[in-house]
Amino acid sequence: MDPTVSGLILMTFGAFLVGGGYSFRKQGLPLIAQIVLLILGLAAFAYGGYVLFAY
Repeated sequence: MDPTVSGLILMTFGAFLVGGGYSFRKQGLPLIAQIVLLILGLAAFAYGGYVLFAY
């Protein structure tokens, strides 16, 4: 797969997870679940950006 496509897919997945963390906050779910989703989402987004711009 082309690095541009895989980087964009990773960034989209990361944004999806960050949005899920925000949704968990609105629903009042436990803070640890929100933090885990936020960290995973930011990590996936950052790695997608790295793949997109480094290759």
